[in-house]
Amino acid sequence: MSGRNYRVSQSVSRRRFLQTASAVALAAGCGRGVAPRSDSQLERMIVLGIDGMDPGLLEQFMAAGRMPNCKRLKESGSLQRLETSIPPQSPVAWSNFISGTNPGGHGIFDFIARDPADMKPYHSTARVEPAGEPWRLGQMVIPSAPSKLENRRKGATFWNDLERHGVDCTVFRIPANFPPTEGDATTLSGMGTPDLQGGYGSFTFLTDTPAERSRDVPGGRIERIRLTNHQLTGRLQGPYNEFSAKEEQAEVRFEVVRDPEQAVVKITIQNQTLILKQGEWSDWIVVRFDLLSFAVSVTGICRFYLKSVREPFSLYVSPINIDPANPSVPLSTPAGYSKQLVQELGYYYTQGMIEDTNALSSGVLTAGEYRQQATFVHEERLRCYERELSRFQQGFLFFYFSTLDLNSHVFWRAIDPGHPQYSKQLAESQGDFIGTLYEKIDKAVGQALEKLDSRGWLLVMSDHGFGSFRRQFNLNSWLLDNGYLRTRRPPTRDGSPGFPNVDWKRSRAYGLGINSLYLNRKGREVDGSVTDAQAKRLERDLIDRLQAVTDPQTGGKVIARVYRAADVYTGAHVADSPDLIIGYEKNYRASWETILGGFPRELVSDNMNAWSGDHCIDPTYVPGVLLSSRPLPQGLPKLEDLAPTILGAFGVPVPPSMTGRRLI
Repeated sequence: MSGRNYRVSQSVSRRRFLQTASAVALAAGCGRGVAPRSDSQLERMIVLGIDGMDPGLLEQFMAAGRMPNCKRLKESGSLQRLETSIPPQSPVAWSNFISGTNPGGHGIFDFIARDPADMKPYHSTARVEPAGEPWRLGQMVIPSAPSKLENRRKGATFWNDLERHGVDCTVFRIPANFPPTEGDATTLSGMGTPDLQGGYGSFTFLTDTPAERSRDVPGGRIERIRLTNHQLTGRLQGPYNEFSAKEEQAEVRFEVVRDPEQAVVKITIQNQTLILKQGEWSDWIVVRFDLLSFAVSVTGICRFYLKSVREPFSLYVSPINIDPANPSVPLSTPAGYSKQLVQELGYYYTQGMIEDTNALSSGVLTAGEYRQQATFVHEERLRCYERELSRFQQGFLFFYFSTLDLNSHVFWRAIDPGHPQYSKQLAESQGDFIGTLYEKIDKAVGQALEKLDSRGWLLVMSDHGFGSFRRQFNLNSWLLDNGYLRTRRPPTRDGSPGFPNVDWKRSRAYGLGINSLYLNRKGREVDGSVTDAQAKRLERDLIDRLQAVTDPQTGGKVIARVYRAADVYTGAHVADSPDLIIGYEKNYRASWETILGGFPRELVSDNMNAWSGDHCIDPTYVPGVLLSSRPLPQGLPKLEDLAPTILGAFGVPVPPSMTGRRLI
């Protein structure tokens, strides 16, 4: 799955994700076509997408009797390891599954992409393209034409092929589907869906801790406040105001009154009042942000958590999610589906990465408080799951669970004694949480089994497995130290992002994203220096030298294998790919700083972040899982094999763009 909250401040995608609905133009979808082939015997199929389910842990918990439904699936059908994507990142892997092809066919190669014309990074799966120059009227900006919100994943979408052949489809929160692909399927967007600020989730934390100061932290903002007569005024930041010439963020104020004696506060925000006790979470609160006076506004939803009332006062506000009852950008197909869920189940998280891992990594939430929020997430997801199962009669249902992925990311340190963040206390308090979550997923598998009969088929699959993230490698620092990157003056070695002072005309290679390495090519990059004749020799040199890098602390290899894109990708979009893909050794990964072009002083260092487990390593180390209620031929199936297999099961022709093979 997943990655950390990478802010891309230079990119228009962060500022322009959130527009009024009238300012969004989407490509037209395809309608229904012919009926399925008459020889198809399959009436119903359920696919459970379990992000980050690891085959080793699954087999361990099955052997311990904790996964009886998965064991039943294995015994009556099959259990195999599932070859993941190159690289094994969630947006890449899920795009393989969706399109039935490799990244060269769908064009998603990393969490982070860049425009070689200006070298600015952006989130890879979705982007807003402005249309025309706006009109400026004093301090106001009026768009001259609607912007286009684009899902950058290319290629086929298997559920659209099913729908065109008469198979009803529901696809719930599949990653890499924001904005949702138009068509007749019922879909809700998942990973890749921003919060109301256009990022991956930005929290607000108010505290009067004496040693604290107001500052931005990865994934949020800490505000040092002072209560006067037990009162304070706080602010919530919303979307960047596209109608403002200065592009300020819209804000909403709220008032807090602390009881002078009891551990309770009253919060007033836009004529809404809530009373919170210490240690209590609020329900969802709807917040309106005015962009053009009262003529144009957007609404979002958030939750308050009163962490402590005194010594210190601490109030946490979740990232502001897009309001599913009144979304400012497309969240679902049909458009009313997201609102229908609110009417039946109440408000729910819409941002792509739901668990508040950033607040845990920043030390704002404790492990126990984060665990409580993560449990809320799973319970909310189960309510949606049970709703969809109860309505499912025939056709195709895909349902996505993020539970294992994000919690494995932050609690791997509780099960790995070799991790620098491991402690006996953490292991005792949280060491069984991952196992408990596997048990909850097993119950969901059992519910799906009860729904199906002999004319149905259940697949349980994961996009990748998991491993420990103990040490981090500073790829761009290595490129700098070895002369592949050059700077105009002595380099800034504090990890600052954005390739500070890089002299691109003298630089030959650069890293961007978690696993991507680009050559600075003439005719592609704006200040490219590497000719086509030089490229192959440079690739060989980089591959040989990177695969020989060792960790000075352990003496072991840091990088298992470096892949040439031309060797592992096929399809119409290979030219857009990074030139080389780094497959890290077990326990290693790209550092946080190097991902957006920073140069830390050390080449290899301990990972001291709560984000302690990962899968962005060599793909051979982190295969996914494929459980089937029907026997499948033995071998090592690939993620891209599943789309053609699903189509074939319903008697639907497999489009030629899909390079995966049918498993039956």
